[in-house]
Amino acid sequence: MNNKNVEIRDEEMLLAGLSRLVFSQKLIQQIHDLIKSINDWDYFTSLANKHGISSLVFHNLEQLGFLSLLPEITVKSIRNFHMLSISRNTFHKAVLADIVGILSRGGIKVVLIKGLALEMTVYGDAGLRQMTDIDILIYRSDHLKARNLLMAGGYVSRPLKSRFHESIIAWTGKHLPSLIKNGVSVDIHLELFPGKKNKLTQQIIDTSGEIEIDAETAYIPEPRLFFLYLVRHLNFHEMQGESQLRMYADLIILIDKFREAIITPELLSEASEAGLAETLARKFVLLRDFFGISFPAWIDDFIRKWSLHDSLRCFISFLKNPKNKRPLFPGHLYRATIKEIPGIRKKVLFIIGDIFPGTSFMKERYHCRSVWRAMLYYPVRFGKIAFLFIK
Repeated sequence: MNNKNVEIRDEEMLLAGLSRLVFSQKLIQQIHDLIKSINDWDYFTSLANKHGISSLVFHNLEQLGFLSLLPEITVKSIRNFHMLSISRNTFHKAVLADIVGILSRGGIKVVLIKGLALEMTVYGDAGLRQMTDIDILIYRSDHLKARNLLMAGGYVSRPLKSRFHESIIAWTGKHLPSLIKNGVSVDIHLELFPGKKNKLTQQIIDTSGEIEIDAETAYIPEPRLFFLYLVRHLNFHEMQGESQLRMYADLIILIDKFREAIITPELLSEASEAGLAETLARKFVLLRDFFGISFPAWIDDFIRKWSLHDSLRCFISFLKNPKNKRPLFPGHLYRATIKEIPGIRKKVLFIIGDIFPGTSFMKERYHCRSVWRAMLYYPVRFGKIAFLFIK
C-alpha cells in the first residue's frame, strides 16, 4: 500500500488497506500504525459506509485483533453494518434460490455475477460482500421467457422507459428493466462485454461452474473472465462519476484467491478482444502501485504500453468522494451504447424512446407525483441529442 506522495488522509489509507482478505506482515504493521494516527473516526466510519465495505472493515479489524484500538462508538457502528449485511445477504440468497428455481424449471441456465457470486465464493459466504440487489446472466435468446416466468412468479417489473423500447427490450441498457419482489431488485444481464464480434459473454455462460443454493443449481463464472468483467464494470461506474473501494476489493480478493487462473496471457488477449486493454492496464497500475499487488514482468511490460499518468489522481478523487461526480465523457458512453445495438431500426427506436420516455418513467426519474408535472421535464430529454455529437 503506497500513497506515492499524493494528498491522502490516514483514514483513507486505512480503508484502502482493509479492502482485502489477505495481509502481509508489513501491511498489518502499516494498518496498526495508521489506526494509532487517526483522529477523525466519524469520517472513517462514514467513508467506509459510502464505499460499501463497512462489513469487510469490521471483519478484518476483528481478525487482526485491532478492534480494541478503535473508539467504542466506531466499533459499534461498523459491527451494526456487519450484522445488517449478514441479514441482508441471507435474505438475498433466499430470493435468489426462488429465482433460480423458477428459471431452472423453465430450462434456463442462471449464472450469478457481481455481489452474490463473489459473496458465495471468494468472500466465504459470511456477509462480507455488501450488495443492494441480485444480478444474474442468461443467454440473450432466453430473455423474454425468463422475464415472463419471473413476472408470473410474482416479480414486478420497473417501468420500461418507453413504448418505443418494447420491441428492443434486450438492447436498451446494461440489463433488462429490474424485477422486484419483497423489496429485492433482480437485474437480468444479457451481455457483459462491448464489441459485437466477441463471444466472451457466451463463453462465460458456457464455462461457468455449478453452485448449489438451497437445493437449487446455479452457476458461477470461471475466474479469469469474471475478473475481466469486473474490471469493465468498475470502469463503467467511474465513467458515470462513481466508484467504490468495494469494487477494488473484489479485484484484489479474486487475484489473491485465483492468481494462477487469472494472471495469464489469455487475459490480455481477451481484454484486447473486448476493447478493454487500456482499461485493464489502468486497473493493474492501481493494484500494483497503490494496493501493492505484485505482477510478473510481462504484466509490467503490458502496463508500459499505455500512458496512465492520471490513474492515481482519478482514483484518489474517488477515494475521497466515491459518488455524485459529473460523468466522464457522457457522449462517448451514450454513443457506445447505441453502437452495440444491431441495425438502424433498433438504434432509431432506442434514441426516440430515450428522448420521449413514458410518463411512468418520467414520474420516477424526475420525482413527480403528477403526469402533468412530469411532462414539463420532456424538454430536458432533448439534451440527449447533444450526446450524439459531444465528447
